[in-house]
Amino acid sequence: MYSDKNLTCADCGQEFVFTASEQDFYAQRGFTEPRRCPSCRASRKAARGSSGAGYGSGSDSYGSSSGGGYSAGGSYSAGGYGGGGGGGYGAGRDRGTREMFTATCSNCGNEARVPFRPTSGKPVYCSDCFRTMRG
Repeated sequence: MYSDKNLTCADCGQEFVFTASEQDFYAQRGFTEPRRCPSCRASRKAARGSSGAGYGSGSDSYGSSSGGGYSAGGSYSAGGYGGGGGGGYGAGRDRGTREMFTATCSNCGNEARVPFRPTSGKPVYCSDCFRTMRG
């Protein structure tokens, strides 16, 4: 039904093959032809992941920011276009170590290490006092 097609990448200008199976995959899901080669798509996907942008942040972004998607090897991974699922606060991403700040506990006066920059006028509690206040 479909035959391989040569397309030109809108970003790097390099020619790439849009295979018959890829065309079928795209057609089944109602997607338009890709405008970027696999490596440019992978680069944009990686950039989206680090900036926190999600669904619909570019002309080739069909899945969620945590979904699988097209890989440079020419195959599709689980999750793929159209949904991937997941997400939530920090799901699946290594954000590195958190920057911790030192403050004085508003309750007991001991040193408290917190993952946010304390602002004057707002109480800050050490982990023990915070735990007892939560109940």
